[in-house]
Amino acid sequence: MNNRDHRKITVVDGRVGFTGGYNLAEEYFNRTHPYGQWKDSGIRLEGDAVRGLTLIFLELWGATQKAAPEVERYLPDVPYTARENAVVLPYADNPLDDEATGENVYLNMIRSAKDYVYITTPYLILSDEMQRTLRLAASSGVDVRIITPGIPDKKLIFSVTRSYYASLAKSGVRIYEYAPGFIHAKQCVADGTEAVVGTINFDFRSLYLHFENACWFCGCSAVADVRRDFDALFPVCREVTQEYADTRSLAVRGWDCVLRLFSPLM
Repeated sequence: MNNRDHRKITVVDGRVGFTGGYNLAEEYFNRTHPYGQWKDSGIRLEGDAVRGLTLIFLELWGATQKAAPEVERYLPDVPYTARENAVVLPYADNPLDDEATGENVYLNMIRSAKDYVYITTPYLILSDEMQRTLRLAASSGVDVRIITPGIPDKKLIFSVTRSYYASLAKSGVRIYEYAPGFIHAKQCVADGTEAVVGTINFDFRSLYLHFENACWFCGCSAVADVRRDFDALFPVCREVTQEYADTRSLAVRGWDCVLRLFSPLM
């Protein structure tokens, strides 16, 4: 039950691939508004990177079939000329191995950032290592900003998410809540040079328990597109950094500790 498939992949004829946070449901396209304005993000791929998405899809598809799929049938030789000298790398995370790929990519981006690293995530339930890395980056002068929802879809998990704000804010991490509604996007950009868009939340389930996927890219104009998306988001968010950096009551801090006892289950 814990090792669910959280991947979102669409491949068309081996020529075009899509991934990101979008599920197939009305609220994801703002046809309904159960949690205010829904904000998500995705990426469209062409070229050799589509083969990577295809193989990630076939990995789980094959696990549901009696016979392994004929992989080569789904990997056509598609003529393609790259428009930019860039690296585009779809990748997957598998809870049944010993490699926390999703977390490692995020950690490497945060550790290598020199100027800034911006993150959106619907859930913020962090390991000790991730907390230390975010706090160290902010303490070192890197502009670390995290955007979480303003209107939650799961109130208990949102309370756990907020329980992590104080320690981060006191180290200089800036925390924003998306005021118009629920932010479901899972994206990260660092220094205008590299970015990730995918399905991987900053929580225990995504980082350790789910089958996930994302796309890391650098040296292409899409990195600037992700940065522009953040620039459009910050003005409509409510910054809560100072509110949580200030000393909070003993009762509130105690309740946060209780909530975080159960965070690995959420």
